[in-house]
Amino acid sequence: MDSLLPIVAISVIGPIVGSFIGVIRRPSRRFMYNMLSFAAGVMLGLSFISMIPHAVKLSSPETCAIGILLGGVVMYLLDKMIPHVHPEMFKEEPGSEFKKTALYLIVGIFLHNFPEGMAIGAGSVADNKVSIMIALAIAIHNIPEGICTSAPYFHATGKRWKAFLLSSTTSIPILVGYLVAHALYKSIPEEVIGLMIAATAGIMIYISADELIPTSSFKLTNHSTIFSLILGVIFVVLLGLA
Repeated sequence: MDSLLPIVAISVIGPIVGSFIGVIRRPSRRFMYNMLSFAAGVMLGLSFISMIPHAVKLSSPETCAIGILLGGVVMYLLDKMIPHVHPEMFKEEPGSEFKKTALYLIVGIFLHNFPEGMAIGAGSVADNKVSIMIALAIAIHNIPEGICTSAPYFHATGKRWKAFLLSSTTSIPILVGYLVAHALYKSIPEEVIGLMIAATAGIMIYISADELIPTSSFKLTNHSTIFSLILGVIFVVLLGLA
């Protein structure tokens, strides 16, 4: 149980830290973009260096390919069916619907975070170190989302504490997804585990391609985010997670 504690702690800290920053003071765009790009590098590195090879080993190349596609499709359908904010600096807009919009963002992110928790749980099948790295990358990714949910609600209502608490609840499905996945992987065949690990890689590749990389390169022309992404991949390589 002790080995699970750091994974659980890292899993939920991203939305909470982001929610706190959102009601206090936002960091610079440059810092946030480079942090997102580093998270993308970690996610891509984990997917291609660790998760996909492990999925092939447990199942087969064909099953792994299906899993990767399945993970991407699941995230695509979530984006289409559920309101969701991408991890950009949220720009406030005037109007009486601003508070309702802020609540929609919180609900959307809340529902999106369950498969992210499942992804962290999938990493624990391969190795707890891999699970910790996935949790860290997702936590970094979720800090800007916490800012994007707490800040609009705070500015719409003036209720700092309530905005922080509401936004922080988006960490709950991450924890639930992790615990569900961690329990499931102990009682299902290796072929299915391989499929689910591959789907986890598909989820992380989708998040990187759809949210992190486009957002982190937005309006920055000094190429610093490219090197942040490369550093994220190098970080995974140096930890020896292959």
